[in-house]
Amino acid sequence: MNTRVARRCATLLSPLVLLAPLMSLGVAQAQTSPPTSESLNARSGPLSIASENVSRLAARGFGGGTIYYPRTSGRYGLIAISPGFTATEGSVAWIGEKLASHGFVAIVINTNTTLDQPSGRARQLRAALDHAVNRASSTVRSRIDPTRQAVAGHSMGGGGSLIAAEEDPSLKAAFPLTPWNTSSSFTRVRVPSMIFGADGDTIAPVAVHARPFYASLPQGTSKAYAELQGASHFAPNVRNEAIGRYGVAWMKRFMDGDTRYSTFLCGAEHDRYNTSVRFDRYQNNCPY
Repeated sequence: MNTRVARRCATLLSPLVLLAPLMSLGVAQAQTSPPTSESLNARSGPLSIASENVSRLAARGFGGGTIYYPRTSGRYGLIAISPGFTATEGSVAWIGEKLASHGFVAIVINTNTTLDQPSGRARQLRAALDHAVNRASSTVRSRIDPTRQAVAGHSMGGGGSLIAAEEDPSLKAAFPLTPWNTSSSFTRVRVPSMIFGADGDTIAPVAVHARPFYASLPQGTSKAYAELQGASHFAPNVRNEAIGRYGVAWMKRFMDGDTRYSTFLCGAEHDRYNTSVRFDRYQNNCPY
């Protein structure tokens, strides 16, 4: 190769070399602006989202639901979300929409019956993850990074998300909301888990459920516990700024490995947010 051709090739390749680190992060992270309190507190994130129905007939091992995903091409982490006892997907749909708008694919499920117990919901969360990766439309599948999966849920769905995390250590994160379960021991969980409780919860009182669940998580597992002030068991069923904010930050930190979100979980931005006494208690095992 002569000198002129070599210089021409170097000129053409240099932009690609500069872009390589961004390409390795994927389109999703390359286009993400630095997080702020305002962006996390907003009703939705920076990405426009679309949805895909999963009919009960098409679902294997769960009761169907809806998949929310960014319209922007890229590979995103996948999160399965379960409603609580007697509830349907609509009760937690807003969480799926919020997460999707911040760069995740979220499958919000209906359970096989509304009376399914936490262990059954755990199996169904994992079945939903499998559906999204292997049987969703090509558009949805093209948005998913199958190496980054997580679970979340409300009430018995929250208990189910902890059980799923216990059973599947390959999961990247768990986000139980006012969780309920007959056993309070989750000593085998190795998946980073953030639990939300509510001080006025009379269905899954925090002294019996959320607090012991958190305390049982190993100290070597990244974990956090937020107890909402003046809130009931059903706080996750309506749009809640704190749940949305910390849910996005937790998933970004542990699914995407984005340390810019650490400050919103246990640093200066968290401290500023909590000055208005939004939580009765907040515990964690930072740094992470």
